[in-house]
Amino acid sequence: MDNFFHDWPFYGQVALVIFLLALSGFFSMAETSMISANRHRLRAMAKAGNTGAALAEKLLKRIDSLLSVLLISNNLINTVLSILVTGIALHFFGDTGYVLSIATLVAAFLIIVFSEITPKVIGAAFPERISSSVGWLILPLIFILKPLLWFINYFVSSLMSLFRLEASTEHKALSKEELRSLVLESSRFSSNHHRNILLNLFNLENILVDDVMTPRAKIEMLDISKPIRDVIEDLETCYHNKLPVCDGDSEKIIGILSVKKALSLLGHQELEHEDFRALLNEPYFIPSGTPVLQQMQFFQDNQQRLSLVVNEYGDVLGLVTFEDIVEELIGEFTTSFSNLSNEARWLEDGTYIASGSASLRDLNRLLNLELPLDGPRTLNGLILEKLEAIPDHDVSIRIAGIVMEIVQFDDQGIKTVKLHQPHSFIGGA
Repeated sequence: MDNFFHDWPFYGQVALVIFLLALSGFFSMAETSMISANRHRLRAMAKAGNTGAALAEKLLKRIDSLLSVLLISNNLINTVLSILVTGIALHFFGDTGYVLSIATLVAAFLIIVFSEITPKVIGAAFPERISSSVGWLILPLIFILKPLLWFINYFVSSLMSLFRLEASTEHKALSKEELRSLVLESSRFSSNHHRNILLNLFNLENILVDDVMTPRAKIEMLDISKPIRDVIEDLETCYHNKLPVCDGDSEKIIGILSVKKALSLLGHQELEHEDFRALLNEPYFIPSGTPVLQQMQFFQDNQQRLSLVVNEYGDVLGLVTFEDIVEELIGEFTTSFSNLSNEARWLEDGTYIASGSASLRDLNRLLNLELPLDGPRTLNGLILEKLEAIPDHDVSIRIAGIVMEIVQFDDQGIKTVKLHQPHSFIGGA
């Protein structure tokens, strides 16, 4: 082979070296792009009509044959390259040990830079685009080298069996944490809002109805034992489509009333309490600690939208609706944050005014905080747990790196708190 190349003109030998470097770089780039390609993305491209992506996906199912072709071709070309560069150097500069060493180093440098590192970096940067294009050139090589591939793969399989190793060509399913990482890294392909919805979906497994329910003290309830005129007035001024109904005792819920159906009776006749009682639906009670996903399934199976959360003694702790769960996924349906602030973000001075009844989960989500969620669920409860008493004067406390300045309080608890963004508060307790 060396004598054959000596008969070529110098420029022809250099051109051959450049061609072999490019060909070796092609196989290196193809190898990296195929291995780095996201199979889910290739499958999506194939379903969209990209035949190159469909071919790449098919080749990846036989990863042993694919790698064998690429590695055999690459190594053969690199071997020829080393011989050719060394032969050129010895022919023009003399057959000495010094020239041989320099030629070997030059050949290694050319192969590493132009046939290995640079092509592989390019292949890793554009894996799907390249892998969906190179398959048409690799497929014929697989058929041409099929006998050699069979021998090599048989030898490799025997060697792996000898060491009791088992190779699997199946693509393993992604775990939940791997899926979460993919979502976090998908900023180029999806908006922040869509990405947050997917992340919230993963978090639903760890959320209980207690985390999303409306507390007992904030439930709008209809007392049907009131005079009929007061009952009608309460219905006309209520803010919800369905109301829990009690009969004098607010601790005992006797049914759920559809406000729309109740208002449809107005103006037709002289209404009595029994007219509204006839419209009551049986209340659904769920135990405290029920997972949100389980409750969502209950709503779907029973075509319900509202349930009452009770403790082990049967006392009503709160109310949870289908909308409450959906809001955990997509955010608030309204821009009104009555238990937070007029603005769901930090002010320019690095502060935020929140009600003591503000949900810690809401504060974490809206202000990007990391307030603890394994104890109290409201800001008032969290501060009282740390202070171990209701304050009798204005105080400040630091929790999870956030300075909280108590602005208003009474005998029952903390009403208003000023939160200070990290590094925006000087002094304090």
